[in-house]
Amino acid sequence: MPSNARERLLTAADRLFYEEGIRAVGIERILSESGVGRASFYRHFPSKDDLVVEVLRRRDAAWRAWLADTVDASPRPPGDLALALFDGLAQRFAAADFRGCAFINTMVEEADPQSPAHQVAAEHKQKVVAYLDTLLAAAGYRGHLDLARQLALLGDGAIITALRERTVDAAPRARAVAEALLSTADRGAAPTAG
Repeated sequence: MPSNARERLLTAADRLFYEEGIRAVGIERILSESGVGRASFYRHFPSKDDLVVEVLRRRDAAWRAWLADTVDASPRPPGDLALALFDGLAQRFAAADFRGCAFINTMVEEADPQSPAHQVAAEHKQKVVAYLDTLLAAAGYRGHLDLARQLALLGDGAIITALRERTVDAAPRARAVAEALLSTADRGAAPTAG
């Protein structure tokens, strides 16, 4: 556990929200788990909602960095790098602490689209689509934004299926659909380097 009170609050809240849900975890539980006092909590976060938003922002940055690292480490050829999403998801699904997607879970719990937490979660999904779009555009796919949205949809579906079935098999099944989709997609000449 970090020594800084703010970091301890964020670390405890991130774990508890992901494991048990945002609404199920109250401030008292976060204070108990983090070892931070109430006054200190309110010095760092005016409300639980502000803590939730900060937890989601940090998780977004970490998740997208993980995805970029997964793509960078992928042995796939440049035209297929977007498929590394599913390779990475298979690793996530195998983790003992896998509880689905924190952002999907948040949008379910905070269903009001005007809720700050819902908005941060939705922005995360948009950023994932934008990243996939850059990979597909670099690979020369026409209609790359639509393809990126379709791959993200397959990824979200795989996450829900993995949670429901408790299997990593959802990732390769979704990847197979994505491969079929990309094999029929209109692709111009891939951009040349330099």
